[in-house]
Amino acid sequence: MTNQQRRGRVEGKVAFITGAGRGQGRSHAIRLAEEGADVIAVDLSDTASKDISRFSPYPMATEADLEETARLVTATGRDILTRHVDVRDQESLDAAVAAGKERFGHIDIVSANAGIGGTYATACELTRANWQAVIDVDLTGVWQTAKAAAPVMIEQGNGGSIIITTSTMGLKGLPNMVAYIAAKHGAVGVMRALTHELGPFSIRVNAIAPCSVDTDMIFNDAIYQLFRPDLTAPTKEDTIDAFQAMNIMPVPWNEARDISEAVLWLASDEARHVTGIVLPVDAGQLAK
Repeated sequence: MTNQQRRGRVEGKVAFITGAGRGQGRSHAIRLAEEGADVIAVDLSDTASKDISRFSPYPMATEADLEETARLVTATGRDILTRHVDVRDQESLDAAVAAGKERFGHIDIVSANAGIGGTYATACELTRANWQAVIDVDLTGVWQTAKAAAPVMIEQGNGGSIIITTSTMGLKGLPNMVAYIAAKHGAVGVMRALTHELGPFSIRVNAIAPCSVDTDMIFNDAIYQLFRPDLTAPTKEDTIDAFQAMNIMPVPWNEARDISEAVLWLASDEARHVTGIVLPVDAGQLAK
């Protein structure tokens, strides 16, 4: 998309995005850039990636992944600043926000997107270490992201939009995902508290609740086995019917771009009076 074709729905704004190395975060970075935003993109260093991957059935993003996000954003004609940040570390988040503010002069949009699925086990079988890893990334990391960015947005005095990535699992439950479901429910609570605290500064805070999205979080052997325990070595194709059965619409999962379109809307002035909501992008899953 050329600069002439860009509709500019977030033209001149700057977006701070966590978990931007791949998946939904990369998609959000590209989509916001296509619509005119410069981007501060953060994701894990290779060392932190290996550490968190111990608690996940699929590997985390790498430094090379974040470099690819930067290349794709630059191709839209917008500027991007990347930093290797672990959302469990407040100091690294604060430093990334400060670097972004110095580079671009302001921060208008925050996508608190970084998250992990964690280990799939019953509540009784899950270890404390696996529980804590998910809570630290998916819940504490969301709070710390807002804690890093909100003071800058308040000081600017221009309002802004914070968008927290929760899940349909932040509003309902399933077995074998207790830490993830607890964290995503908690992220909704963070959003609701921040709505009250930041609203007087014209900073809107909302949450996106996707159903399954076509990223590594669901495209891995552990999820395939969870959804098709009747098979010895199920594949992605073997799970399509099981995923689709969760939704009203005849689709098994969202594309990351579907979520990015919702993020774009909440980030734009089109949603200037929208705050405190959880916006499902879920093919009707929550209505079923």
